[in-house]
Amino acid sequence: MAERIVRRVLVDQGSRTVPDSLVVEEPLEMRVSGQPLAVTMRTPGDDMDLMAGFLVTEGVIFRRMDLVGMRYCEGKDSAGSQTYNIIDATMRQRYAQSPVNKLPIRALVTSSACGLCGKASIDAVEVVSPYDLKNDSVLVEAEWLAALPDRLRQAQTLFDKTGGIHAAALFDPRADSLLAVREDVGRHNAVDKVIGWALRADKLPLTGTVLLVSGRASFEIVQKASMGGIAVVAAVSAPTSLAVDLARRIGLTLVGFLRGKSMVVYSADERVASRG
Repeated sequence: MAERIVRRVLVDQGSRTVPDSLVVEEPLEMRVSGQPLAVTMRTPGDDMDLMAGFLVTEGVIFRRMDLVGMRYCEGKDSAGSQTYNIIDATMRQRYAQSPVNKLPIRALVTSSACGLCGKASIDAVEVVSPYDLKNDSVLVEAEWLAALPDRLRQAQTLFDKTGGIHAAALFDPRADSLLAVREDVGRHNAVDKVIGWALRADKLPLTGTVLLVSGRASFEIVQKASMGGIAVVAAVSAPTSLAVDLARRIGLTLVGFLRGKSMVVYSADERVASRG
């Protein structure tokens, strides 16, 4: 979180100068064995989870044992201070020996608004999950789902202070528990952080869990969830047409407009039980 002095204006009441809390947005360069992989704009924090999750959702690795380690590389600002904006991952020998062009290298910077920006080709957009989501027998009550947005808000530490950050949370409906929550200026980064947490905790695939995102459900959110083995995705806002099409094709339950006591189930609706 960063503070800037701003001028707050109230119509018919004049203005005043006040401090304002802002979400921090900085670039993170991700490398594999010293080779550049991608640059994403993110909110610093849980960077190791972000790196690990990105490797999973890009289809590079799927097991904890395949990731040997991660470290920050030296990166300094104009004042000579460490920026912590470069991470290098070391993977098992079979990955380390792979030529750079075998990895899904992003040609451009990935912005905080678009996790797919920088893909080298249209064919590279969709990554096939190793998990068959149609076999996930998870069942959730609509009433239980409706309570998740409030639980997410209570778990967010930065939103109340800045009002400008997204969040992704992973729930276990069987235990009625919140497993992980991550915040970031980018929706896709928040999801990568959650999936990266799961990889590092050796919890993949995330069978029987529910992913909640604070914004809309885009194609990339559904795809990332599938790469982590998540069969139910809920969003407080609308899904896109491609998100719905992908969800229906792979057997993922997609819920949108999760607000108050209402919701819309767009695919695999048999997993959502409702009264009446």
